[in-house]
Amino acid sequence: MTYPPPPPPPPGEYGELSTTSEDRTWAMAAHLGALVTAWFALGLLAPLAVLLVQGNKSEFVRRHATESLNFQISLLIYSLIGTVVAFVLTLLTLGIGLFIIVPVVIVLVVLVLIVMIMAGIAANRGDDFRYPLNIRLIR
Repeated sequence: MTYPPPPPPPPGEYGELSTTSEDRTWAMAAHLGALVTAWFALGLLAPLAVLLVQGNKSEFVRRHATESLNFQISLLIYSLIGTVVAFVLTLLTLGIGLFIIVPVVIVLVVLVLIVMIMAGIAANRGDDFRYPLNIRLIR
């Protein structure tokens, strides 16, 4: 299911009629930076940093950073729930459940990577992007 993009701000409300190259770069960094920070710490550090540094300067950057931050928080919640379910399933099936769990996790990781790259590309083009199954806690 696709979600409609959020409505653009009225012209002049944030002093921008179109996005600049710098805005698109910062917005893309909010999405793709999460891939880099996920290897070292939490994936939500990059979009949070972009939101704090550039969020007040550009509404476009703020929308993308907020969307990426919400997605990273959603992934954290889904991962915690999935870990508990996988652990219980593994215990109940005496390990046989791993034959289901491992392929599902691999497919989900690939899908997450694809969606994050699509979001970065959309930000670089100057388009809005909405992650699927995103819990929007931060507005």
